Amino acid sequence: MKTRVTEILGIKYPIMQGGMQWLTGAEFAASVCNAGALGTINASVFDKVEDLRLEIRKLKNMTDRPFAVNISMLPETTENELTDDYFQAVFEEKVKIIETAGRNPEKYIPDIKKHGVKLIHKVPAVRFARKAQEIGADIVTIVGYECAGHPGMDDVASSVLIQKATGVLDIPVMVGGGIVDGRGLVAALAWGAEGVVMGTRFIATKECPINTKFKEWIIQAKETDTILIQRSIKNTLRVMKNKAALKVLEMEKKGATLEELMPFISGKVGKKALAEGNLERANFAIGQGIGLIREIKTVQEVIEDTIKGAEETLLRLNTIVG
Repeated sequence: MKTRVTEILGIKYPIMQGGMQWLTGAEFAASVCNAGALGTINASVFDKVEDLRLEIRKLKNMTDRPFAVNISMLPETTENELTDDYFQAVFEEKVKIIETAGRNPEKYIPDIKKHGVKLIHKVPAVRFARKAQEIGADIVTIVGYECAGHPGMDDVASSVLIQKATGVLDIPVMVGGGIVDGRGLVAALAWGAEGVVMGTRFIATKECPINTKFKEWIIQAKETDTILIQRSIKNTLRVMKNKAALKVLEMEKKGATLEELMPFISGKVGKKALAEGNLERANFAIGQGIGLIREIKTVQEVIEDTIKGAEETLLRLNTIVG
């Protein structure tokens, strides 16, 4: 498969692995890269910039293929945040692809261009996609209502967002949210996308460093087994429907403040629960695509099966229109 996304990023298949919080260390990202897609490591999980540097170097020793570093930023700059340091580390380690999310990365564009880095900016709405193109992003990822993590506040499906985005943008667009297989890839390409981002599907893989209980839950789950929380603080999050999420939702309905919510939505609480396999305590970011996943596979199998499934879907469509 050849699209502008594969050509710009230097990858074999137009598939990118999502940030996936703490689950995307060097080993996991390398397995994605070596299978022909774009692996990603998440900078924001590192409390020390030196640890990010070490992870980048480790990844370079495990693959000679392109990879990305995700730098997610809060909507507003906060005291003691490490964003500037993350960017500097990525430049100094000669990473060639950065994915940003959250607030506008415009202040970093001059240095991104200076170091010859390709910028992918992830957004939940077309108006933000337009801005990303305006400031100089090479690729925009647009994520819809179905996605794991942060789908924005507008509640618009990926199928609508991608068609609107590709209708007004000149740069290539990728889409995330509900894409877990070859049929989804072909649908995304038909909508005008030139690549897809998959996060939820990669969690149900043998290489993913999450407790097996979560993988087993995914392959039994229905598409209705997720829930949206954190709307009250304008940071909507799609997560597994469990006791932890329902507790947060109940608190929000009663008008809880951010300070009151923090003990329940803190990343540290979730990280521990994911490691221990506590299905009820973690606010576990997961997309509606779980309803389409019925098997735990290797990363290689997921990618190969996605491409094979896309080819089979295209052949079937050719018989319809032939």
